[in-house]
Amino acid sequence: MKEDAFPYEDIIDLPHHVSSRRRPMPLPDRAAQFAPFAALTGYGEAVEETARLTEGRVPLTDEMRDELDRRMRLLVSAGPSAPAAEITYFVEDERKAGGRYVSIRGRIAKLARLRRSLVMEDGSEIPAADIIAIDSPVFRLSEDGGEEPDPFEIP
Repeated sequence: MKEDAFPYEDIIDLPHHVSSRRRPMPLPDRAAQFAPFAALTGYGEAVEETARLTEGRVPLTDEMRDELDRRMRLLVSAGPSAPAAEITYFVEDERKAGGRYVSIRGRIAKLARLRRSLVMEDGSEIPAADIIAIDSPVFRLSEDGGEEPDPFEIP
């Protein structure tokens, strides 16, 4: 064999073999035989779950709690005419320690005093203990400093 010759020179131009006994495999099946093989079922999901990050709950200071209470009182006292509020609250993770903070925007439909939670117009219920921030245009309008009733006090 010559040193400068292509090693497969003798077979490179031969016609492609087609079996007379078997039909050609469909292209999707041919592609599937090269798909990745997962030897450990569920291992990939377990790695993704371990890598998923959660946040810890931010502890509220007394001043922050007082401000949230004031804002809840203002929203409740404004009634159904109150503008929409953006409420940020903590949601516990179902699988691991910690959770995440979620913000929703909407109007408060009612106050569930026994459960100490806010019920939004869309039916979602937010426990008051999980709320970390409330923002609404009504807070910029009300700066009178008057005493508002406790929204969770049962009359």
